Amino acid sequence: MSLSALLYIKPRHWGVHAARWLAGWWHMLHLGAVALVMALSPSTYNRANRLATARHIYASTWQVLPWFTMLTALVSLVVIRIVLVTAQSYGLSRYALEMVVRVLVLELIPLSAALFAALRAGMAFDAAAMGLARAGVPAAVATEETLKKVRRDLVPQVFANAFSVLSLAMVSSVIVLVLAYLNVYGLSPWGIPDYTRTVGRVFDPVVTAGFVFKTVLFGLAVAVIPSAALLELLRHARRHRSSVQPGALRLLFVLLLIEAGSLVLKYI
Repeated sequence: MSLSALLYIKPRHWGVHAARWLAGWWHMLHLGAVALVMALSPSTYNRANRLATARHIYASTWQVLPWFTMLTALVSLVVIRIVLVTAQSYGLSRYALEMVVRVLVLELIPLSAALFAALRAGMAFDAAAMGLARAGVPAAVATEETLKKVRRDLVPQVFANAFSVLSLAMVSSVIVLVLAYLNVYGLSPWGIPDYTRTVGRVFDPVVTAGFVFKTVLFGLAVAVIPSAALLELLRHARRHRSSVQPGALRLLFVLLLIEAGSLVLKYI
């Protein structure tokens, strides 16, 4: 429930809508916990689930990895040049490389990978279920097969989307690090000792663990929130009439909350 929608609701109904809002968040957390328990259970990984996981990984990672990597490299190249030129103009060239690594590799690339994975795979709702829900068709009559499909594909989607975010972020980070070296030192190998010292100073054990943990949280959010929103939509079809894709605002809020928490822990 958005703040703008709250203005059109009578005050006596605020409690009901607040309870629905809290129930939606609780359902999301419960679904995430169930998905994690199922993911850690050995009985989950039968042949059908392994094949489903492989299909989801192919669709969410392998198909989009070249395009995302190329787009990230182009945008990062422009950002690197801007940072280097600006740092040189202020006489701060020795801090330019560290700034590029901290801003691009640690912050922007994982968030971009999470948003890209959300648009590509995590937010791929079933079009028929969306149409039925907005038309007010009872979920018990028309969407039983969709509910079964969502539950069956829950663990493969969680694993595949977490893997997708990690893969996109890691591969793009490596390419950005190479581009940063080439922009600062060119093709000369003599800059490798200074470069490795600078990057190693940024990626200390605590920062590296935080980077991996944040990326994993991004992947879990991308996998769980759209599935929870779809199940909620199918259970309460008549409540959802908005043209905004279910779960989109909630996913964006969670991603920004994770990013803000990471920044607070690292720099405050």
